[in-house]
Amino acid sequence: MFARELSTATYPETTIRDPFHNLSHHSNDRANMDRFAQLNTYHMTKFAYFVEKLKSLPDGDGTLLDHSLVLYGSSLSDGNQHNFSPLPIVLVGGAGQLKGGRHLQFPKDTHMTNLLLGMMHKLGVDAETFGDSTGMLDI
Repeated sequence: MFARELSTATYPETTIRDPFHNLSHHSNDRANMDRFAQLNTYHMTKFAYFVEKLKSLPDGDGTLLDHSLVLYGSSLSDGNQHNFSPLPIVLVGGAGQLKGGRHLQFPKDTHMTNLLLGMMHKLGVDAETFGDSTGMLDI
């Protein structure tokens, strides 16, 4: 987690001085949208670095990435409109349970908690529901 949703955090490692949250409400202004894209690109490079570190660390019969399940995403697909569908989510690792190299799409307005429930099952937690889940996603 880089920051809580309403954080006014800035990222001095970038040339962007606007807070991330403010730029997520870009008002369809091209300059704001471009800066927001730069911040998202910066975050993705940090995520990629983290994943590569996990991949490089031995752990038992594999790597730490092999034995982890890491979710990266956002609670909104369009912060400007407060639209939460479709959510951009990346799931890596798999704890030996997740088939990689796929792009999955689920029906509009699928609950995020359905994904979390599916993740729980991959990790050996045999829960029937989680939060407002309406079923488990087959991941």
